[in-house]
Amino acid sequence: MLLLVGSFSACSSEANSQKSTKNVATVDEEAKSDSPAPKQPSSSSEQHGTNRLIDQTSPYLLMHAHNPVDWYPWGPDAFAKAQREGKLIFLSIGYSSCYWCHVMERESFMDKEIADFLNEHFICIKVDREERPDVDDIYMTAVQLITGRGGWPLSVFLTPDAQPIRGGTYFPARSGDRGSHRGFLELITGIEQAWKKDSKKMVKRAQQVSAAVSKVLLEQSHNPPTDPTPEMLGQVQKAMEEQFDAEFGGFGQPPFRAHDPKFPSPPELLYLVDRVRQEEDTEAREMLLLTLDKMAEGGIRDHLGGGFHRYSVDRFWKIPHFEKMLYDNGQLASVYAEAFALTGKDKYRRVVEELLNFVLREMTDQAGGFYSAIDAETDAEEGKYYRWEKKELDSLLDDKERSFMGDIYSFSTGPNFRHDGHAFYVPQLSASIEKLAADRNLNEPTLEKRLQPLRERLLKARYTRKRPLTDTKILTAWNGLMIRGFADAGRILKNEQYLQAATRAASFALDQLQTEGGRLLRSYRNGSAQLNAYLVDYAFLVDGLLSLYRATQDPQWLKAARSLTDKQIELFWDEDSGGFFFTSGDHETLIARAKKRTDGVLPSGNGVAAANLVFLANMFPDSHYGDYADRLVGRLSADLKDPFQARRMPTTANAAGAWLRQQSENKNHQEQATPKASP
Repeated sequence: MLLLVGSFSACSSEANSQKSTKNVATVDEEAKSDSPAPKQPSSSSEQHGTNRLIDQTSPYLLMHAHNPVDWYPWGPDAFAKAQREGKLIFLSIGYSSCYWCHVMERESFMDKEIADFLNEHFICIKVDREERPDVDDIYMTAVQLITGRGGWPLSVFLTPDAQPIRGGTYFPARSGDRGSHRGFLELITGIEQAWKKDSKKMVKRAQQVSAAVSKVLLEQSHNPPTDPTPEMLGQVQKAMEEQFDAEFGGFGQPPFRAHDPKFPSPPELLYLVDRVRQEEDTEAREMLLLTLDKMAEGGIRDHLGGGFHRYSVDRFWKIPHFEKMLYDNGQLASVYAEAFALTGKDKYRRVVEELLNFVLREMTDQAGGFYSAIDAETDAEEGKYYRWEKKELDSLLDDKERSFMGDIYSFSTGPNFRHDGHAFYVPQLSASIEKLAADRNLNEPTLEKRLQPLRERLLKARYTRKRPLTDTKILTAWNGLMIRGFADAGRILKNEQYLQAATRAASFALDQLQTEGGRLLRSYRNGSAQLNAYLVDYAFLVDGLLSLYRATQDPQWLKAARSLTDKQIELFWDEDSGGFFFTSGDHETLIARAKKRTDGVLPSGNGVAAANLVFLANMFPDSHYGDYADRLVGRLSADLKDPFQARRMPTTANAAGAWLRQQSENKNHQEQATPKASP
């Protein structure tokens, strides 16, 4: 039996665990009427005063508002002070559901000696990566270039003009605290001394790193634009097949090891859905369904409350990293709904219904928008809210129930999760639902009928526990993904409640996250919307609106999608080289301006925008959308020839496939409309 144990590391990025070819960091990162309200952020200690973060709305920043570190939010005040005083900047980037971000706060940022040194020698800036993905992307790229790996908390040291010198992820407070790892106090002491000794040398190094970061983030292809071909689209699948785990599903770097982490990577799954639907591809179908089945069986799925945790710390999908992210669940709702449409199997319907009911119960604001995330830890213990002790299960289930449910959800054997020397159970199916039913001479509906009241009893008991933090900020891009999830599920499952949820969220976004001038804002919380929106905010929300239009045929959603797309073109389009920048033309000047086309756990903004433009061009053939679709698809397709690049562009491949089908339809219409010559 595999007993999975938490390890020391940083909250991992999906790209770091699956895509990087260098020194990849080990990974351990980072309601119903009787369901408790979302737990709000609180300070780590009340013995300190407040710093400048107290006026922020981000729950993550507010968590640090009582640190003794004199934090600044990202902004001109911090940089002006750094340049005026000639001090280095310490930039710390994280997010509310990142376990190791919390650990570093407790160990280092609440430590008076460390805080005093930082306050005297550095200007300290704290950033919520979910609010400022542009800042996070720049400095994550810098750290990956410098160290070969990345994750959160992201710890970066900058020159006074914001150029990166050195960085890393989590550091223990002092050397010797966690084995051989260098301590944060020793690190900041050494960097401050090096700055005093030879600041010019450090500035020169920072300039070199900044130039490299700019080149990476631009992702500018040297290949000329080209029309896609079916062979190019197949490159993605061929590359995926080489990284597919044929035994447990999912993708990674062979050879697969027991403790290799796995992310759901929904853009890859949506690519496979499209291959099955459009090409009836047998291999794509096998990869898709095996992955979905193993995920649904494993502990990465919350079998009691519904929805999926962020990723699995093992090859088998058994033990999750326990945070729940809106962006995963929004995309997976679409994927599993499509799997039901492809197969007609009720097990996929159940996954969708449990997931969306969870979102409605625990991640939906009264006004209709969707919250960002639920934390992994409670009382500084990872997974405490979700794990079970044997004595708890014994007290809630009688002998017959415990035997029946335990055999199915892996309670009957030894514990499967260990934390700080204590053993626990994380519910996970011991076999496929088909086999579990057959072994008991039951059909699946009967088995589910017997299990449902037992799951509800455990869930009700779980509601009595102290709840992990819910990050209640509402992000435009992630809400777009969730709107699509509800719309797709409502259409496929013919569920009016889901369509109503999508409609409420879409109305909320257009009313509260859009200015009078038609621009989007990034984030909303406590009645206030703020921050410039990014390409993904426009592209993902348009995608959600178009999905809602497909589900309801209500023209208001098509009209809103057109308006936002026009604004997106105005603000983000690169007229010289084609494609969309990540930030608008009037965004604040940073050390690099990204134009990314590759997917991670989130699809690329350019890939989604391409699909949106193809759809709009088909709906409005006399509009300008066709020209932009042609240019964008041609620009992106130049990289589909390269197997390495194609592997990271499944969303673009789907958009290119839609473009090819549209071109074929247009050609057929033209041929039919052309009078045939008389004999």
